[in-house]
Amino acid sequence: MSGQGVGDRSEPSAGDGTAPGPGRIEGKVALITGAAAGIGRAIAQRFAAEGAFVVAGDIDAAGLASLAAELGEQRCVTRLCDVTVEEDVAALVRAAVDGFGRLDVAVANAGGGTAAELAEHDYASWRRVVDLCLNGAFLTVKHAGLAMRAQEGGGSIVNMASLNAVQAGRGMGAYCAAKAGVVALTEVAALELGPAGVRVNAVAPGLIRTQATSGMWHVPGVVEEYVENAPLGRFAEPEEVAAVVLFLASDEAGFVSGSVYGVDGGARTRRYPDLIGALERLSAGS
Repeated sequence: MSGQGVGDRSEPSAGDGTAPGPGRIEGKVALITGAAAGIGRAIAQRFAAEGAFVVAGDIDAAGLASLAAELGEQRCVTRLCDVTVEEDVAALVRAAVDGFGRLDVAVANAGGGTAAELAEHDYASWRRVVDLCLNGAFLTVKHAGLAMRAQEGGGSIVNMASLNAVQAGRGMGAYCAAKAGVVALTEVAALELGPAGVRVNAVAPGLIRTQATSGMWHVPGVVEEYVENAPLGRFAEPEEVAAVVLFLASDEAGFVSGSVYGVDGGARTRRYPDLIGALERLSAGS
């Protein structure tokens, strides 16, 4: 267990660092994987500000401790969780149900990728990307779905897909395949869990500025190409993804299920940047 333990939680006071008063998901219990940094952390912060109790999982113990200190012990429970390990995911769901009595929202956010053309792709790296992005989402859907199906009122599951689920990129084969799988997983889960009142949707970000994508800014021309390929002419911040996830978690999206929401500035209408080419140019110039 990272951060504080699981136990009974009372309503937080206005002095615990969270926004006072009712929010869009006031009183809901929300689980987030990959919550220690980047998009996951932004989702946790937004959920807490909107009145939810947050159960945050990640493999980054220091990041989880920082998040718990920021959101406050009345608002946030953290737990070390490797989403490729089924018992870790099951334990994260139990932390929500045992600590707060139910699970209303689950966000399968943990993920990661590599850059290698298919013919040269190391199989172990390929399996790691698919395991993390697709199998991790499956395990989150499975165990969150079991918990939500067993309670009154259903719930909302949001899977983190990607622009690469619908747009191919050179060197992005493992990530593209895994994220396309997340979209298919989302649709099947929406079909199967819908009768129990569980909505399942996906969010597909383009280039988002986070610690995980910081390397993009060190490869000349890559960010500029992303911006050029997005009709809105910029990249995005994690908070912009969190806003869409919040909508899907809230009752405002009560009749939304089986959908994929792009947060890419319209980039899916153009082409994906040539990351391998940029890396090759960088290597040649070093």
